[in-house]
Amino acid sequence: MRYVDGYVLPVPVKHMKAYLRMARMGKKVWLKHGALDYKECIGDDLTPKWGVPFPRLLKLKRGETVVFSYVLFKSRAHRDRVNAKVMKAMEALGAPPQMPFDVKRMVYGGFTVSVGG
Repeated sequence: MRYVDGYVLPVPVKHMKAYLRMARMGKKVWLKHGALDYKECIGDDLTPKWGVPFPRLLKLKRGETVVFSYVLFKSRAHRDRVNAKVMKAMEALGAPPQMPFDVKRMVYGGFTVSVGG
């Protein structure tokens, strides 16, 4: 059964270029090690008429926007194998000195695909 790691994070607009550089590198690494798909999506319509808007969930600050990202895998076991390889590859590349977003406000989870998988 397909599996997705999903991320929602606040990114300062002034750091978006740095974030996208990091995301492009991440995409190459995840796909190289077996992920099926990798997407980074920048917030556009963040004021829905119902539900909890992402800006409120993330306690978005002035000058920040929301990025929604996901990585698709064959299964949870496949995700675990791919992510282990990715973490080793990232260590070898050297982590960025400072992330271009507030990691403590990032929302993350792993999900089993139940429709459309």
